[in-house]
Amino acid sequence: MRSAISTRRLLAEDWPAYRDLRLRALADAPNAFGSLLTYEQPRADSDWRERVATAVAAPEQCPVFAVREAVPIGLVWARLDSDDPALAHVFQMWVAPEHRGAGAGMHLLDAVIDWAHAAQVGALELRVATGDSPATRLYMRAGFRVTGELEPLRQGSAIQTQRMRLDLRSAD
Repeated sequence: MRSAISTRRLLAEDWPAYRDLRLRALADAPNAFGSLLTYEQPRADSDWRERVATAVAAPEQCPVFAVREAVPIGLVWARLDSDDPALAHVFQMWVAPEHRGAGAGMHLLDAVIDWAHAAQVGALELRVATGDSPATRLYMRAGFRVTGELEPLRQGSAIQTQRMRLDLRSAD
């Protein structure tokens, strides 16, 4: 029997595990993120340490690990919109390939949704590459709906992303 998957918020001392998981995600799925491995990999340890320490101390941010047997196997990050505190953005969503299909993605989304409810957020938004992908299907199972707004993955990219939104007020 496979061990259970759970989630937990990152702690400041998790920065090495976060760095390793983030770099692995960028290497595994370069067309799923706005950033690139070539940009993130050269960062100094002090940058990674500060990124995590800042986030865990900020109530407007929610960085979460999916864990199995105390080992991080997935990641998601949510942050309140700087202009609209009733809106939060979900990004950096990734699950290690060897753990996909076991529910880690839904556990991560549930953790962010719970945080958003507690923060009285009205909606969550994210971007995902267009098309019928496992990620899109996961987001739809969690209640996200395509808004129809397309934009490039990053500047100069031919990959288009679609915005998806979960209205939390109507989901209550």
